[in-house]
Parts: sequence; structure tokens; C-alpha cells
Amino acid sequence: MAKLQFYNTLTRKKEEFTPLTPPTVTTYSCGPTVYNYAHIGNLRTYVFMDELRRTLKHAGYKTLSVMNITDVGHLTSDGDDGEDKMQTAAKKQNKSPEEIADFYSAIFFKDLERLNILLPETVAKATDNIPEMIEFVQTLCDKGYGYETEDGIYFDISKFDGYGKLSRCNLEDALAGARVAVNTQKRHPADFALWKKAEKNHIMQWKSPWGMGYPGWHIECSAMGKKYLGARFDIHTGGVDHIPIHHENEIAQSEALEGHRVVNTWMHGEFMLVDGGKMSKSLGNVYTVDDLISRGYSPLAFRYFCMNTHYRNKLNFTFDGMSGAATAYGRLRGILSSCKTAPNADNAVAQKIAELKGSAIAAVYDDLNYPLALGEMWTMAKLPACREIYDAAAELDALFGLDLCVPPKTADSDIPDEVKQLADKRLEARKAKDWAASDALRAQIDKMGYVVSDGKDGYEIKKK
Repeated sequence: MAKLQFYNTLTRKKEEFTPLTPPTVTTYSCGPTVYNYAHIGNLRTYVFMDELRRTLKHAGYKTLSVMNITDVGHLTSDGDDGEDKMQTAAKKQNKSPEEIADFYSAIFFKDLERLNILLPETVAKATDNIPEMIEFVQTLCDKGYGYETEDGIYFDISKFDGYGKLSRCNLEDALAGARVAVNTQKRHPADFALWKKAEKNHIMQWKSPWGMGYPGWHIECSAMGKKYLGARFDIHTGGVDHIPIHHENEIAQSEALEGHRVVNTWMHGEFMLVDGGKMSKSLGNVYTVDDLISRGYSPLAFRYFCMNTHYRNKLNFTFDGMSGAATAYGRLRGILSSCKTAPNADNAVAQKIAELKGSAIAAVYDDLNYPLALGEMWTMAKLPACREIYDAAAELDALFGLDLCVPPKTADSDIPDEVKQLADKRLEARKAKDWAASDALRAQIDKMGYVVSDGKDGYEIKKK
């Protein structure tokens, strides 16, 4: 198998990757809490996870990957208080938690498909694995790590030697910096919930040795990782926001139960900023894939935008930057399309193409350096047009996932003239950056039963 290097958050250095049981690589990825739409910051993390899986496959490994769907247990506060996010959404929308989960899960999977993000081999819903979580919590209690209070079962972090090794926060700092506990029965303010006892009006609750209740957020990933991947696995991924609490607590409870290191390599994707600041609903800058489409951008142009920044670096989203990425992506596809029917290269150019393709692959194998790999692809695209460029791009696209060599679909000739006229007006509004008019025209087209999507040279209309 090809040699790979990945940055391990646990050790804070790049390490040569060696799987536990080659040729299979086992990975666990923290999935969404399906109470709302996934925004583009969330989806950047899943692009990173897809880059990892594509790289492993390209290097000759088989992947056994798991991603969870959190449909219970994620409270509105990381401090183990507040309502369950699923219950809050259910009340607000007057639906059941199952309806909420099904609705937002379907949209999430649609977004993944539009971004060419390959699904893991296993997608596990939290509510399908409650017995495994109860057993996990019971074992921790039997081992002396879990204790009961009036409102739940908590993990005693003082019993676990090494708490804080992922975030580099020592136990004294964790205890001193912990928020004043609402629950005075907790032994330490930083102890976290393994299982919560449910109030009578709580929508989601299950029988347990401690009465009716529901799992804590952190226990879900540990229990499902153990169930589907075993007591040890190769890689655990997530966003950097998971490091100080969620993943720190995962390590504590998993290693307390197993008595050894469970995850070999921890990998984390950095934050996405918007206009240099935090993404926030109050600022009106939380965007979804549908928002990008409504402004004329293809989902794969957004994937291209993400791949121009290394997954361990912050990515600043601006619409100017997005427009630049969309233009570059369209140009690259156009160049490659012209290379498909171009003559073969002479020996010198063919050799240069082979070298650039090798450099692009080497960049990806070195901690997923996709920005450098795309740079090598562009250097190749600027060579004299030839069939070898197209063939090299087609191979590299197994890594990129950008549909670089997939021809654009032709428009439906049966589209009514009225719809085409609205689409023409919308194109002019988009060129003028009149997003309000563009959105309104798209809504009109939508009501007439058609969907319009934009490309480099215009737009495409499809019947719903």
C-alpha cells in the first residue's frame, strides 16, 4: 500500500499512517444532529471527511467507515443542561422528533450527494442503538467511573488518568475552569452526563436501570464506535469544535471502559468563517447549499472552493471568493473538455503531465494537501492541449470528486417559453448581483414546477 501521512491531533504532529488491520482502514466520523439544516460550515467538515476516505481508497485501502446521526441526546448546552435539541425543534415545529429527524436527515443526505460526498459504509442513528449505550453506561458504573445523581448518571473525570490529553487541558484546569454546576450533586463541575433521567413530559425516553431516560450526547459515539468498529479503530474525525468537550469526553469514557487507547489517529477540520467573522443566525450569514444554488452557484463549485484551503486551516467564506472559485472551476472544466478531443502530446509534454499527476497524488498523500494538488492540476491544464491532460484529470478526479470530466447535461427542449424568459431575466439579475431579484425569479420558476441551476456559460432548467 502507498505511504500516507496524517496530522494526529492527539500527538500534535504528522505521522506515517499504518492501519491496525491492513488492507482495511476503520474510521468513525461525527455526523450531524438533525434538528436543523446543515450550513456550509458544517458541510466543509464533511468535504474534509470525504477527502480522507477518497485518499485512503486511492492509496489501495479498503474502508470500513461509520458516521452517526444524532437524533437524541444533544442538549442545547455542552454543560449538560437545557433541552434536547431534537425536542426543542419538535415543539417549535409541532412535529414528532422522528419527523424532525427524517426531514433534516433527508436534506443532509441530499446535500452530501450534491457535493459528491461519498457515504460511509455504515450510517448509524443514535435511536437505533440505545441498548448498546445503556450497556456501555452500566459497565462504566460497574468499573467505578459512573455515578448516579437525581437527574442522571455522570462520569467522574477525576477517576480517569489522562483526562484532557486531546485538548491539552489538565484536570486541575478543567475543574478550575468549569462552569458553576447547576447540579450540586455532581462530584466535580466538569463531570459530564452519560445518561439523563427524563422528566415525564420529555418526548424521547427509554427504560434503563436508572428509570426512564435518554443518553448523553458523548456516549453515543463511543457506544456506536465500539459496536461497529470494535475496541480499537484507526481514525476518528470531526470539527475542531469537538476537541475540548465532545472528543475529550469520548476518549475518557471509551478508554475507561476498554482499559487501553481506542483511537490511533484523531483528525479535525478547522472552522469556516464568513466575511472574516463567525457564522451566526443573528448576523444573517448562515448559508446552506440551497442558498448558494439560489445565488447561481453549483454545489461542486462550493466543493472546489473548500478544496483550495487545507482542512487544518480556517476558511474565510465571501461571495467574492465564491464567485472566483466558481469561475475557476468552470474554466478548468472547459479546458479539460477541449483536451478530450485534442491530439496526443509529444514525449516531453507527456512526461511533464506524468510528473505533475504524481506530484498531485503525493500532495494528497501528505496530510490531504488538496490545495497543492489542485495547483498541480492547474499547471497541467496550462500545458498545450492534449488527450493526456484529460486522462490524467480523469484519474485525479477520483480524489477530487469534482466531476471534472463529466459533460454538463443539456437543457430540456420542452421547457415552456415563459420559464425560459424568467430564467433569462434571472441570469441578468445574477450578472448585476441583484440577489433579491434573482431569488424572487427562482421562486417563480420553482412554483411553475421547474428548477434552474447556473453554469459557466448560462443556466440549465429541469422539470421537477
